[in-house]
Amino acid sequence: MSERDVFEYALLRVVPRVERGECFNAGVLVYCRAHSFVAARTHLDENKLFALDPDADVVGVRAALRAVEGVCTGGKAAGQAAGDDAGRRFRWLIAPRSTVVQPGPVHTGLTADPRAEADRLLQLLVR
Repeated sequence: MSERDVFEYALLRVVPRVERGECFNAGVLVYCRAHSFVAARTHLDENKLFALDPDADVVGVRAALRAVEGVCTGGKAAGQAAGDDAGRRFRWLIAPRSTVVQPGPVHTGLTADPRAEADRLLQLLVR
C-alpha cells in the first residue's frame, strides 16, 4: 500500500440569492500540507443556477469561480495572496463569506495523490 497523507477539502457552493439560502455545489477546494498542494476544481451547472434564480449573473458566477482557482494557482493570478503558501491560501478561501460563491464546511481524508483526489471529489460531489 502506498503512503497516504492527510488532506482537507471544502465544497464551493453557489448561492444565487443569498437571502433565500438555496445553494448547489459548483466546485471543491483541496489542500494537502504534506504536498504543499492546494487546488480548486469547478463545474457550473447553468440549469441549476437558473432554476434557483432565472436572472442570475452567469458571467459573474464564473468569474468568482475562476478567482478561486486563481488564488489556488498562486502567482500573479492569486492577487494579494500571491506570496502566501498553499495553507494560507486554502485558509483564506474557506473563510465564511456572504457572497454568491461560498465555501462549505471543511472535511478531512487520506490520499496518496491530492491532485487525483481533487478530480475524484469534483466527480463525486459536484458533477
